[in-house]
Amino acid sequence: MVTTQPFIASTSWSEVVHDAAFWTRLAETLLPDYVNTCRWFAGKARLQTGFKVQTIHSLQLPDGDVSYLLILEASYADGISEHYLLPLSFIADHIALALSFQVADIPEKGRIGDVTLGGYTGIVIDAIYDDRFRQVLFSAIYHHQTLSQTDGQLVFYRGKGLEEGDTRLTSTVLPVDSSNSAMIFGDKYFLKLYRKLFEETNPEVDMVAFLTDESNFTNIPAFGGSIIWQRNDRPDVTLGMMQRMVQNDKDSWMQTGDYLNDFLYGVPNRMFAIREDVFDKVELLGRRTGELHCALYKPNRPNVLTNDAFAPEPFTDEYRQFLIQRFENLLERRYALLIDNYTKLDSQAQRLAWVFMEAKEMIETFINDFRTRPLDSLRIRIHGDYHLGQVLATENDFVIIDFEGEPESSIRERKIKHSPLKDVAGMIRSYHYAVSAKLFNSAETEGIEPEHLQRVSDRWFYLIRDTFLDAYLDTFGAPHPLFKNNTEINFLLLIYLLEKAVYELGYEISYRPSWVKIPLKGIIDVVREIEKIRLSDGNPTPDVPMLQTGLLQTQRT
Repeated sequence: MVTTQPFIASTSWSEVVHDAAFWTRLAETLLPDYVNTCRWFAGKARLQTGFKVQTIHSLQLPDGDVSYLLILEASYADGISEHYLLPLSFIADHIALALSFQVADIPEKGRIGDVTLGGYTGIVIDAIYDDRFRQVLFSAIYHHQTLSQTDGQLVFYRGKGLEEGDTRLTSTVLPVDSSNSAMIFGDKYFLKLYRKLFEETNPEVDMVAFLTDESNFTNIPAFGGSIIWQRNDRPDVTLGMMQRMVQNDKDSWMQTGDYLNDFLYGVPNRMFAIREDVFDKVELLGRRTGELHCALYKPNRPNVLTNDAFAPEPFTDEYRQFLIQRFENLLERRYALLIDNYTKLDSQAQRLAWVFMEAKEMIETFINDFRTRPLDSLRIRIHGDYHLGQVLATENDFVIIDFEGEPESSIRERKIKHSPLKDVAGMIRSYHYAVSAKLFNSAETEGIEPEHLQRVSDRWFYLIRDTFLDAYLDTFGAPHPLFKNNTEINFLLLIYLLEKAVYELGYEISYRPSWVKIPLKGIIDVVREIEKIRLSDGNPTPDVPMLQTGLLQTQRT
């Protein structure tokens, strides 16, 4: 808690909702220092010009007290302002002992400041640490309440995942710092408050609610409910979502790492062995991924009311242009980064980087082919940020989590429909990272030639990739409207694999130069397949050079 000058106001806590001067002073004194200590505040690195309490929602507590949900505006010297959700409670000293929780147990990150309001001293806290506030949120969702506010209304939706009879459960705050805040109810439900707000419904809520309420797909934490701020003639704003908790051992990244440990021990002895249950798990994840996409495929049917937000769409010129423009901008930035950092790379990464840069014209031709190539496959809503870390491993199955989409994309972009092969590409890249990171960064493989490690890594990866992809496609059967044929599947998968690997390249150059070879190898693998398409199409562009694979050979003296 930050020490400031004494904060004293004559207005009582129950009446401050009407005291504009109080909120202005709070936003100028206590809140700036506090908010800048919070993990969920994304504006720490920007030059801030101030905070403003834009909107105040009131929630009556069971004992007659009140908590407030603030919509806090953060302004900056450059760029647009941001909006954050900050729930507040005031714990007066004279009532603290009568509460069901101990003020002393509130962590420092939940303490905003000592104040005196209406003659009563006490502390203003983040209301998530107030048991009364947590119970009001849960009860409102359970009873599907709508609470009128001075600016619109708060609508508490109840989903199928919230069981009848769970009217009151003990609750705690999950002690994890992240971009959102999480509360646990009865070790059964997980309520997430979204801190950074957008003037649209959160894509995660849309996806989880749709899958729970309108499909038979059960390998997600079931949708328990949501908190939505509604106003006339303005987009709805998602404030929170409740889901069922999932008992799990670890995420699939950690599970795959365990499998790779077994594989790793044989590598120094020139032994190549993958346990059969590894293939079983990979096949199962491929099927679950296919089942997820089947559940998200909801074509319009005559005389049946459908959700247009989830109706499949074709590959329109508008979508192609969106993807191409993003891709081309990404490529230019990555080429520039590689050139500026080339001398910092190890010799293996340098050779891969050189082949990538020499393949620039071939990649550009491939992108132009995407602009005009006839495509009859369809696009749907997808996970959008799919990798091994987004899949929880239960005892005998998998549960897919975190449907918020790409963190760096806008909310509108996260709702754009893509081929489900974009998710498939994300998982394939994740498997490639898992084996590459393990083999190239382990004590057991020190001293082994990088070229040999690359060959071993490739063999493991190709087997796992093909196992996953075969199980995934078998889930759909053939033909399926989402995929016209194998030719389109291969072409689209290469588009998304290339986009993903090029995206990864920027992070590795900037933060982990020793890992740059991982996305570069992924890019080269895709470019090899692009070259095969050029040759099979029978009309390769004569002025576009072939892939310079000879550059990958180690120069020996």
